[in-house]
Amino acid sequence: MRIVRCSKGEDAAFHGVLEDGLVDRIDGNIFGEWRRSGDRIRLADLRLNAPLTPPNLLCLGKNYRSFPGDDNPSYPKQPLLFIKSTSSVIGPGEPIVLPEMAASEVYFEAELAVVIGKKARNVSPSSVCDFVFGYVVANDVGAKDCQSADGQWARAKSFDSFCPLGPWIETELDPANCRVASKVNCVPVQESTTSLMIFDVTTTISFLSRCMTLQPGTVLCMGSPAALAEPRPFLRDGDSVEVEVEGIGTLANPVLMSSACKV
Repeated sequence: MRIVRCSKGEDAAFHGVLEDGLVDRIDGNIFGEWRRSGDRIRLADLRLNAPLTPPNLLCLGKNYRSFPGDDNPSYPKQPLLFIKSTSSVIGPGEPIVLPEMAASEVYFEAELAVVIGKKARNVSPSSVCDFVFGYVVANDVGAKDCQSADGQWARAKSFDSFCPLGPWIETELDPANCRVASKVNCVPVQESTTSLMIFDVTTTISFLSRCMTLQPGTVLCMGSPAALAEPRPFLRDGDSVEVEVEGIGTLANPVLMSSACKV
């Protein structure tokens, strides 16, 4: 099932179930009790928004092997967590804005992201599936120069617009072996599979739930595979970025300099 968050004109955004190009509006809270209203609207007549506003945005670094069986001793021994600001979230079609403070070395990463469905604390691996609401495509944007200067990732990853999410929440997905890919201006940049993740969804959620309470709506970005060729391109004004996860869909966003955007 695909859960979308849409709006029409100046009306408030709403959740709905997407089927055959029609959005059936949802009454209630998608993380609580809800039902379909029967009020169906063509998706073509609506604007897709980020599928949710997460209370927390948790991310894994260095979570992909280079090839099957790769056991490099430099890989993390446990999930390597960093946190992005929730104000970095944007939706499909919204611009990734190159900040004036750090516009020259902005990069992007295609990722599978997990949406937590209910409060999770000290969850056993065997119970993790009970706490997963669904999956979205994420684009983990960062400013490499800030990362290098700061010695950690919080500022570099948290500029406004640095976390596109979408195009919807897919509730029925096996995340074990999904193609993950990205393009900039239609040129392939990444091509891999979630089977190369060092820490899979089950391991990661169980681990993090023993560190902190995972609230409903928390988004967990599962890390990103290496680029097809290094150095990967930095984003420039006028670029177009597409990130894709098999079984969910493609998330596309234009790139703009901050001076080109209205405040």
